[in-house]
This record gives sequence, C-alpha cells and structure tokens, in this order.
Amino acid sequence: MTLLSRVLSLFPAIALLFNITALGWFCTEPSVLSAIAIPLVIYGFPVIIYRLHRWRYPIESGISYLQTVTYSPWWGSHQMQAIFIAVPALEAILRLIPGLFSVWLRLWGAKIGASVYWTPGLEIADRELLEVGDRVVFGHQVGLYAHIIKPKKNDLMLYVKPIVIGSDVFIGAGSRISAGTVISDGTYVPAKTDVHPNKIFLNK
Repeated sequence: MTLLSRVLSLFPAIALLFNITALGWFCTEPSVLSAIAIPLVIYGFPVIIYRLHRWRYPIESGISYLQTVTYSPWWGSHQMQAIFIAVPALEAILRLIPGLFSVWLRLWGAKIGASVYWTPGLEIADRELLEVGDRVVFGHQVGLYAHIIKPKKNDLMLYVKPIVIGSDVFIGAGSRISAGTVISDGTYVPAKTDVHPNKIFLNK
C-alpha cells in the first residue's frame, strides 16, 4: 500500500471530525452561517475532494492489485465514499425529496436517467461506476457493487467495471448487482437475485 493510500485511509475519520465540528458550531453558535455549514461539510466536502481526486487519478476498468507500490485510484475514491456506506441515514435523508438522490449520484460522476425510484436500504459501493436509464425501480436492500476483491498470489486482486442498467428496469428487493453487469431495457430482476460479474441480463 502506498503512502497516499495510507493517508486517504484516514479520510473517513477526518470527514467525521469535520461533521462533528460543524454540528458543534451550530449548537454553540446557532446562525444562518453555522446552519449552512452542516450540509456543506457533510455532503459538499467529500464530493469536492472526490472530484479533485478523480481529475488527478481516474478509475480505470480492469484488474489491478492493492498491495503494490502502485497507487490504486479505486482505493482512494472508496475512502471518500466510506462515511455514506457506514452511515446510510445520511443518504436516506436525500431520498425524501424526489429526484434529489439522483442529482447527488450525478455529482459523484454517475450517469442517472429520469424518474428513477430509489427505495430505502439501497447500498451503492461505487457511485461513479453506475449508469442507470429512465424509469428504473430499485427494490428494498438492493446492493450495487462495481468492484470485486479477492486474495490472489499473496496480494489482493481488484476487479473494477461499471454497472450498466437500462430503462424501464425493475430490480427486486434484496438483489445484488456485481461489477460489469449489463441489464437490458425492460428487464425484471426477481427478488434476491445475485447477478454475477460481467453478466448480461436480458429482458425475458
């Protein structure tokens, strides 16, 4: 693991510290400025750092290894998303306002269509590596994972590839969609379906 990888592994703790500081400021000195600072720190700070990181270290699809002298852009980007994975309530709040969660994902670099319905309990591990068409419904506790990690040759092999979901797709509750999956337009994915890596799921 490189020095940059080790530094960015501290990002979730830094983000949490900033969040606590912003909340503390509002509690001790309530004002419009301190109130605005809360969402800016919680949501704005990670996205800004992420986009700067993506500009310098874009994520490339394919196989790489994490325990090498070469920096893994995926590792750094994952640390910046970790707080939202660890505390799902932060993103669940955004789903209360129609369309806001889709806008949020677009800020991370995802390609999201119109009229997408995101149900509670959804887990997204790689926000940038997601392409979703129009009128897609995600069931309760669906998981979207555009990466795979497994031990290989005394190292950790990482495979990264975007998930592509067409329009008019319904993904049943509890389904898990893996890296490189392509789900065609009009497809119904039954509940608790594990869609394996690089599978092309056709409309039936």
